[in-house]
Amino acid sequence: MMRRLLQPLWVLLAIIFLIEAWLWDHLEPIVAWFVALIPLHAFKQWLAERVDSLSPAMTLIVFIVPVIPLFPLKLVGFWLLAHEYWISAVLTIIFAKFLGVGVAAFIFDVTRPKLLEMAWFEKLYQFVLALRAKAKALVEPIRVRILDLLRGDGEGWSSRTLRLIQRFRKSVREAR
Repeated sequence: MMRRLLQPLWVLLAIIFLIEAWLWDHLEPIVAWFVALIPLHAFKQWLAERVDSLSPAMTLIVFIVPVIPLFPLKLVGFWLLAHEYWISAVLTIIFAKFLGVGVAAFIFDVTRPKLLEMAWFEKLYQFVLALRAKAKALVEPIRVRILDLLRGDGEGWSSRTLRLIQRFRKSVREAR
């Protein structure tokens, strides 16, 4: 009974986790693109050389410290939200989120080999990967059901919803 009541919460947490994982996966190539655009490639090489000379524990500090300055940016976003500057607040929070994930992905790419030398970090990393797989397995049936509904013949859909979908599809085709 309790498990059934908690199912929506677990699905929501799985979706949030997968969104974070998706951001991580998709921001890493964007960060790599920026590295190629600006002289961050040289910085990445320099950082990798410095990380090689550090102990794994010091490498953990290198991984954590760059994300700390982004915290005040998120606070600014929440201050804007509290003062009803809705668009500025949302844009600031989203910018801070994307920047944070991008910086973390960049730094993690450089520090991963050293961090994985610590047994507890490797266990945590494997746990997160397993959690990601479980979250994907939990959300997958819901995703498939939604896609089936969107591709389906409209069974279970109201006629108004079907008209809206048809208008949207038509507008997309006309825009091409």
